[in-house]
Amino acid sequence: MALAASLPTFGIVTVSAAIDSINPCAIGVLILLISVLLATRKSVKHMLFVGGLYIAAIYVSYLAAGLGLMYFLAQIPLWIAEYVSIAVGMVVVAGGLVEIKDFFWYGKGFSLVIPKKYVKLVHQQSKKTTLVSIILLGFLVSAVELPCTGGPYLAIITLLARYFDFNVFLLMVYYNVIFILPLVIILLLVASGKKLYEIKRWKHANRRYMRLCIGLLLVAMGWLLMLIANGTINLG
Repeated sequence: MALAASLPTFGIVTVSAAIDSINPCAIGVLILLISVLLATRKSVKHMLFVGGLYIAAIYVSYLAAGLGLMYFLAQIPLWIAEYVSIAVGMVVVAGGLVEIKDFFWYGKGFSLVIPKKYVKLVHQQSKKTTLVSIILLGFLVSAVELPCTGGPYLAIITLLARYFDFNVFLLMVYYNVIFILPLVIILLLVASGKKLYEIKRWKHANRRYMRLCIGLLLVAMGWLLMLIANGTINLG
């Protein structure tokens, strides 16, 4: 017998976005960018402008990619979409297990991180502080960090795709606002006088716990996708 439920809800989107937002990748690149700006002794106003531009580029690219993928999934026939949801659910659960593994054995074996071949490219791009280069940096980071940030987003997109309407569009806008919120907070903290090395130390000290939270969320979201796909849970 199917279990009636009223999912996905505003709460699920909020929790998923909040946990997704603490990913180490985008935060690490922002810290690197701020480090470059501080080293060149740029003004606080300039740092806020450049940092804000980087965050805005991430927001726009993530939202556009999410809406594009959601539109694509919404066009798939329902009977095919069920198998797609199961497949995505299995991938998401597997990603969650890898993240949980990193809580206990960080850096050992396979991990969801930015591929090494792109790390150098990101570092090089972050040293350029022109208007175009910062926008490109945001787009670049959004593209190459998907291995370590895309799981929760993919799960939410798959959940919402079959209900794609204006309300779902607003939920996607809201999700991405929550996603960039820690970046905004970090930028404002540094601008207000917070030492960057303290933020780096906090990130390093809590890296394992970030991955544990993301891992647990991914396992839960993956199972939810599969339960919805096979009819165990009906969405209200």
